[in-house]
Amino acid sequence: MNDSPLPPPSPDPEKVARQRHFAIGLFRLSGAFIVMFGFLAIMQRFSWVQGGKAKAFGTIMVLTGLFQFVVVPRLLLALFRKRPPQ
Repeated sequence: MNDSPLPPPSPDPEKVARQRHFAIGLFRLSGAFIVMFGFLAIMQRFSWVQGGKAKAFGTIMVLTGLFQFVVVPRLLLALFRKRPPQ
């Protein structure tokens, strides 16, 4: 009897590419939602944050959303290029 474990099956490159594309799209979509939320806060549409605090909070949210929309997908692409599916 042979008790050695079987090697894991190699991932399908097309399936991995679809998953990576979905992840990048999800980051971009969530970044866009964060930007919209930040603009709503700047316009003081929420009762729980008003005045100068709303503008500061909204600005932080907009900058965070832009970072997630623009920079994070590029970082993921660089990471995915370094590590092809095995």
